[in-house]
Amino acid sequence: MKTRLWRFAACFLFWTWNAHAQNFQKLYSDAIPNALPGLNQEISTANELVDSLTSNVSIPELATFLPSRSAATGTAVIICPGGGYGTLLIKREGTDVAKAFTQLGIAAFVLKYRLPSSTSMKEPSIGPVQDAQQAIKTVRERAAELGINPEKIGIMGFSAGGHLASTAGTHFNTRYIDETGKTSLRPDFMILVNPVVSFNDSKGHIGSRDKLLGKQANAETIRLFSNELQVGKSTPPAFLVHSGTDTVVPVSNSIKFYEALKRNGVNGALHIYAKGEHGFLTYPTFEEWFGRCIEWLNSSGYR
Repeated sequence: MKTRLWRFAACFLFWTWNAHAQNFQKLYSDAIPNALPGLNQEISTANELVDSLTSNVSIPELATFLPSRSAATGTAVIICPGGGYGTLLIKREGTDVAKAFTQLGIAAFVLKYRLPSSTSMKEPSIGPVQDAQQAIKTVRERAAELGINPEKIGIMGFSAGGHLASTAGTHFNTRYIDETGKTSLRPDFMILVNPVVSFNDSKGHIGSRDKLLGKQANAETIRLFSNELQVGKSTPPAFLVHSGTDTVVPVSNSIKFYEALKRNGVNGALHIYAKGEHGFLTYPTFEEWFGRCIEWLNSSGYR
């Protein structure tokens, strides 16, 4: 009896893992831009706080989560998990959030973006934003097929994934992929959760900066990827949420980005919680901060 149960459990776990794995598809149908030849050394490990950590990502993938056709609102969100540009919290800051969006009629796409590495990329600093732009391009070009409004495609990011999302929202006029392409790479809105925004010494998350740009990055490159300095009048609207007691990524990252939005006449919303740690592990609850995000989408006409 125990043997049969063990076999059933093993088969079930394999089936659920395989179904999850099959949900991710390669982001590029052809050669991956900026890639160096080499073996895929991606690693996924369990973690009691965040369920799973994925590192050494060199082959970017995109997972698709669609609401029922009857419930679909036409809005879509591309989700960039966090992890300091050294790992990805694929479940807690990816697939779990995507499933919550689909319950509200919003299509969601989880981006497993490349993590900067000189062994897998010619220019590690642009690998992640290339993947974010390719994800936007892919979703926009498949919008009719997926039941999505091509003018309601947003990008969401957590922590360093927030830096990537804000890079996509402020650097879209630089085509890091598809240089002669016509498809707009501008996200229609941004949702930034505990985001790394700045790379300057006073408020930036230096660990993420070193991972993305390298420890010897010059001042010009640091400024280019300090996204509060790249906001312009065509920057898409943004919802930001942060803990005022975040000791990993200072709340000033969100404040400075919000202030830059306001200076440029861009619609934005900022919610700061009086307590809570980075990643909102114990406070606020998911329902609390996610509810405020959805309220902003509703009030801004994106849902």
